Amino acid sequence: MKILVVGSGGREHAIIRKLAESPKVDKIYAAPGNGGISCDAECVAIGAMDKEGMVSFAKENEIDLVFVAPDDPLADGMVDTLMANGIRAFGPLANAAVIESSKVFSKNLMKKYGIPTADYETFDDPEKAVAYIVEKGKYPVVIKADGLALGKGVIIAQSEEEARAAVKEIMEDKKFGASGNNVVVEEFLTGPEVSVLAFTDGIALKPMVSSKDHKRAYDNDEGLNTGGMGTISPNPYYTDEIADICMKTIFEPTVAAMNSENRTFKGCLYFGLMITPDGPKVIEYNARFGDPETQVVLPRLKTDLVDIIEAVIDGKLSQLNIEWTNEATACVVMASGGYPLAYKKGIEINGLDENGQVSGATVYHAGTKLENGKFLTNGGRVLGVTASGKTLDAALEKAYAAVEKISFEGAHYRKDIGKTK
Repeated sequence: MKILVVGSGGREHAIIRKLAESPKVDKIYAAPGNGGISCDAECVAIGAMDKEGMVSFAKENEIDLVFVAPDDPLADGMVDTLMANGIRAFGPLANAAVIESSKVFSKNLMKKYGIPTADYETFDDPEKAVAYIVEKGKYPVVIKADGLALGKGVIIAQSEEEARAAVKEIMEDKKFGASGNNVVVEEFLTGPEVSVLAFTDGIALKPMVSSKDHKRAYDNDEGLNTGGMGTISPNPYYTDEIADICMKTIFEPTVAAMNSENRTFKGCLYFGLMITPDGPKVIEYNARFGDPETQVVLPRLKTDLVDIIEAVIDGKLSQLNIEWTNEATACVVMASGGYPLAYKKGIEINGLDENGQVSGATVYHAGTKLENGKFLTNGGRVLGVTASGKTLDAALEKAYAAVEKISFEGAHYRKDIGKTK
């Protein structure tokens, strides 16, 4: 098979590495890919949002399967366009990807179908949003931009002053563009967070192994929200008992709810959960593999990923037994100094071999480019340094030992991945 993977981050690198293990795969292309991905796939200069470009390339190169990995092209209907042109594609249609691209939609869906989530209200008027927050008078309060915002459109306000500033930033200053035309204001939930990715063909749903993402920029969960500074799998707080509750009260009801709305979801459905004192609740849905959750989940997959993708597309997922290793995995993200705000690009990365790797771990490239045989920084999150072990502590020790071998000016990473709630 010839497979085209759409995207350019660490998630896509992890997907490509797993696809490459399949004996069914002859050739992998990435559009647009990155410096590290170019060592594992042929990168083609097509933007991730270029639907017509993807269709043309897929037809000209007789691509057997296109894996659409990022949120924006899914929300924009890339899978719809590919399928309309007779090209097999993995990922939800746009009318199902709305479960991520509109937080207003997803919150209303949960309310309608009784899926446990935080209490909330939605607003298209900043004055009404502020009036509601002041009237409630409960802090911290969570304020979310409705649309896609690179994982950064969520502000946790600790006071009325911070809440007013957050509403102004999102709705009036348009920090996240049109994504901030509407906001969701919701109660602040407490408890350990869990990420569960699941394969679904719209009929069956098969959860992957659990993981835990660390969103805040600095140690002890301080600083701004980021796209994710590191992950571990399995999540120590996600017990078999909680997994059963989630299956019955969240996972299966969500698939059924989407079917009832004529928005059948086929692909990878991501559940961002919080284990509250009242049981598990949904914080958010994503319509695709998470980043950097993918970097710790896929290394544990024993079943051929191509077989799973085919089963999802063909509606035969229930016939497949998906197997995972018992090992633990840990990923530490090395980011550019200044991320998630302003940062420099084009800084040389030291310590990687010619394939962009380091001994003792797997390095997934998120924001790199390859120039004259040298890897340079080219994004906020630069590398995801990942290792496996019999225990989580062993995996973390290996990952951090590998991080120590890599350096670039201004490099920043958290020292407490896997250690915090």
